[in-house]
Amino acid sequence: PRSPSLLPQPATRWMCRLALAPSGMGLRLSQKFVFLLFLSGLVTLCFGALFFLPDTVRLKRIFLSKNENPAVTVGHDNELSKKVPGDPEHQRVALKGGEGANVKLKVSRKPSVTHGARTVERSVGSRAQEEWSPARAQEPAARDERVTSAAHNGERGSAYSYEAFKSCLLKPALGRNQGTPPDSETLQRREKVKEMMTFAWDNYKRYAWGNNELRPLTRNGHLGNMFGEWGASIVDSLDTLYIMGLMEEYEEAKEWVQNNLDLNSVSKHEASLFEVNIRYVGGLLSAYYLTGAEIFKQKVMELGEKLLPAFNTPTGIPRGVINLGSGTSWSWGWASAGSSILAEFGTLHLEFLHLSQLSGSPLFTEKVMNIRKLLNKIEKPHGLYPNFLSPVSGNWVQHHVSIGGLGDSFYEYLIKSYLMSDKTDQEAQKMYYSAMEAIETNLVQKSPGGLTYVAEWRGGILDHKMGHLACFSGGMIGIGADDGPAGQRQHYLDLAAEITHTCHESYSRSATKLGPEAFRFDAGAEATATRLSDRYYILRPEVIESYMYMWRLTHDPKYREWGWEAVEALEKHCRVDAGFSGIRDVYASTVSHDNMQQSFFLSETLKYLYLLFSDDDLLPLEDWVFNTEAHPLPVIHKRCLQEHSATQDHGQTNLE
Repeated sequence: PRSPSLLPQPATRWMCRLALAPSGMGLRLSQKFVFLLFLSGLVTLCFGALFFLPDTVRLKRIFLSKNENPAVTVGHDNELSKKVPGDPEHQRVALKGGEGANVKLKVSRKPSVTHGARTVERSVGSRAQEEWSPARAQEPAARDERVTSAAHNGERGSAYSYEAFKSCLLKPALGRNQGTPPDSETLQRREKVKEMMTFAWDNYKRYAWGNNELRPLTRNGHLGNMFGEWGASIVDSLDTLYIMGLMEEYEEAKEWVQNNLDLNSVSKHEASLFEVNIRYVGGLLSAYYLTGAEIFKQKVMELGEKLLPAFNTPTGIPRGVINLGSGTSWSWGWASAGSSILAEFGTLHLEFLHLSQLSGSPLFTEKVMNIRKLLNKIEKPHGLYPNFLSPVSGNWVQHHVSIGGLGDSFYEYLIKSYLMSDKTDQEAQKMYYSAMEAIETNLVQKSPGGLTYVAEWRGGILDHKMGHLACFSGGMIGIGADDGPAGQRQHYLDLAAEITHTCHESYSRSATKLGPEAFRFDAGAEATATRLSDRYYILRPEVIESYMYMWRLTHDPKYREWGWEAVEALEKHCRVDAGFSGIRDVYASTVSHDNMQQSFFLSETLKYLYLLFSDDDLLPLEDWVFNTEAHPLPVIHKRCLQEHSATQDHGQTNLE
């Protein structure tokens, strides 16, 4: 064995040393057997990791041909075909160790939180972390011809009649008298909210015009990296300004959109598909439906087309981040194994159906219905929807369930899809009430002090906390009370009231009378934040959102009183010299501001307060649903849909 002709090359010489005993004699047979057993185990472990750890796309490409899809594929006919079986439970166990890190970086429905000198944001996923994926092999994706032809070449979209749409509304959008309440106290409170909006807008215009948000302490603008660099506060405020009758400010915003919202200069912009959809698509759609201004329709159709390449994945589940210029998309760098997030891909349905309505192209509807088909096909643990789904395999990645961050607006869009369809979307209805049954069975809890809350679920283990984001669920459950199983209406109304009461308690138990980012129900604590990292408040709207819905459903005066308490707290603790700012600790008697006036404060918090102190005929719920950024979208009334189809058929006959 020591013969020079048998010595290995230098790169493998270390193995020779293992095979030679110090005495110069070779290993015994038993030692060789142990060594070979070790090597075979190592090889098996490596190859097993390649093929059974979830979403190991970058490694699998070494072994899979370019034409082989490693998972579920969805064709143009939306049929699912499994090519490689997946095991969600195996994936969950394999990734369990990484779950904690993801919780801290949870997705909120809103973007940024500032603590001290640093701003904590949902960072855009790094390309280095997603350097290859099956979807990218297809990019840059071609724009679907059905969209451009429908939008520009005379299909139904060009024939869309705004006047016909208005005639389909059951009531005037702004009510008989702009929703003016009859009693003087409520009117004064509404005028105060309007003044807050004017103050916030004027300071944004003065110090941050064209930026996404205002930094009121330093009196400058903030761009962020979530939704491009195009005046998020302006687009988010369009409908709020119009509803409040602030027409001069509305015209300023409209002019900016017309002259500065250039969607052809976005080649370098990387943005959240979710945030662009709920803020820009939702904001432009609602502005068009409320005003009829064609510029909003034009811009929203251009933007909608730019979002389509995000769906170019093996399953049709879109990735979370997209370059709006190139169409390249990828998953968030922090999302488990390249996952897409339930609350993100599940919060597209309302807007995309309206994009199809305006364009005349079914493509937008097909994209979101394909998501729904996949969700109906895959198994759900205990009937629950986990928050992480692989856009490659179509399998759940972690069994973490929450109606707060990461999951929240998925459930909201199920019931609102049903309501927006004029209660004809029976699939959405079934999915929503099945999800509610599973949530009640597994997540809804009662504290020793009698507070009802919705816990989070981690593979069967309950985490007894509730996020501020989850407080929208009081209103959601309330608006869904009428259409559930027979005899359940009062049960759902009671549950909605109990959850809203719990969220109000999270406000009333703080020094500032504003609620923390998350509050817990363990170790003797009830509806209070027990961790320093959960004590901040960033002008969030979810609790006030539930007050507004519960007022409209019950007209219990306590909801208006609770709303006024929030107004007083915002004025006292969040109003600064140049706008409104979030605060770092709701339990501190002396507040420290975070220097951020969130765009959703203008779009949601102030709008919901204004509606709370208005008559119910201002944006009546029979005609309007609110997207998750509080942008009102019209119900697609079935009688008018039939009339529109008949008109189209008649016109086509005449042409022939």
